[in-house]
Amino acid sequence: MEEQTVNEGKTYAIISYFWVIGTVIAWALNSSKKNKFASFHIRQMIGINLLSLLNRWVIYTYIGSTVGWVIGVILFVLWVIGFIGALKGEEKRVPIVGDQFQEWFKTI
Repeated sequence: MEEQTVNEGKTYAIISYFWVIGTVIAWALNSSKKNKFASFHIRQMIGINLLSLLNRWVIYTYIGSTVGWVIGVILFVLWVIGFIGALKGEEKRVPIVGDQFQEWFKTI
């Protein structure tokens, strides 16, 4: 990806990693002038946020807090991987689910 595109979208990409509100803000700011780099990281974070919400609502409620805690740690690791990628200016997909996030949310 071009360095100019990365530099223009880096702020929005970083903002998107600040939980749901940051993702919504980054998506709103990026919607008028789409930046491919920012959109990539917004899609990654939408997926991580959805998995986190599912973990809290479904796993903790029906399976148990131990399993929910383990999945929460895994989701935190995915968040760290994505956040470091945004800081470095890389389009690094989170392991296992990153490709699906890019496909599912490709309209963003």
